[in-house]
Amino acid sequence: MNNVLLLKLHRWTTFVFALPLIALILTGLILSAEPIIQSRGLPAGMVDADRMVGLLQRYDPAGQARGLSINASGQQMRLLGVDAPTIDLASGEAAAASDRLGDLLLWARRTHEHLLGYDWLVIGSTIAMVVIMVIGILMGLPRLRNSLAGWHKGAAWFTLPLLLLSPITGLFMAFGWTLTGPPPPPLRPSLPLAQAVRVLAQDHDLAHLAMLAQRGQRMMARIYENGELRFYSFTADGLAPMPRNWPRLLHEGNWSALISGTLNVIVSVVLAGLLVTGLLLWARRKLRRRPVRPTDATPAAGAA
Repeated sequence: MNNVLLLKLHRWTTFVFALPLIALILTGLILSAEPIIQSRGLPAGMVDADRMVGLLQRYDPAGQARGLSINASGQQMRLLGVDAPTIDLASGEAAAASDRLGDLLLWARRTHEHLLGYDWLVIGSTIAMVVIMVIGILMGLPRLRNSLAGWHKGAAWFTLPLLLLSPITGLFMAFGWTLTGPPPPPLRPSLPLAQAVRVLAQDHDLAHLAMLAQRGQRMMARIYENGELRFYSFTADGLAPMPRNWPRLLHEGNWSALISGTLNVIVSVVLAGLLVTGLLLWARRKLRRRPVRPTDATPAAGAA
């Protein structure tokens, strides 16, 4: 295919999807830091089964909560599905102020996954990102030069595998493709939340718990182990590990928090740089002053 046509497709696809791509890339950059922050867990001794069950009985005496989530950076716990205050795990009291970092991560996740409620726009923009990269590949190897265009092309080619992995795994998540076998059968009826906490605490450190909640017919736990966010399901035989969802682990950077989180930060920075430089190259080309062509109505220079 003609490189001129490919270049036009590359530029116009970027221009049309520029705004949603900016939102996805910037929120992705924020979320890239989440595994690095949250995998550190709570301070040792801050929570155990007895203390957590006590907090559940205090703030949800009717046992109506469908789950809990823990924000390790702010040392706070939220009960899901009930009208209860955010709990300060250091004091056991209702949190006096919201955790700004936790709120920022929550906002970034909702925006990244739903983009103002338009899920189709997230999927369409992610597909557009893959198309932009594929067109760049079809245009062939770049000539590296110390210019804006040279840096744009060089950054794209040297990080290409990581750049492609990000939107492709995002599409796998959007369409529910896990690349895993069937999960273990869930326990029916499901355990009450307080009892699930005690079962989990038998073999796992609650200081690294991220979430414990009912998901459909299944009670599940998300907990960091050696930097990886593992999923567990409560079954008739006890707590069973869920098959690894590699598209999600790779996309979220949760397969090895420090390494994968850092790689995701790099990918987000490169993507932001490529989008900005690409738009600058497009704008510079459009705004470039073109030479005025002489017309028949304009007398030639030196004509009497």
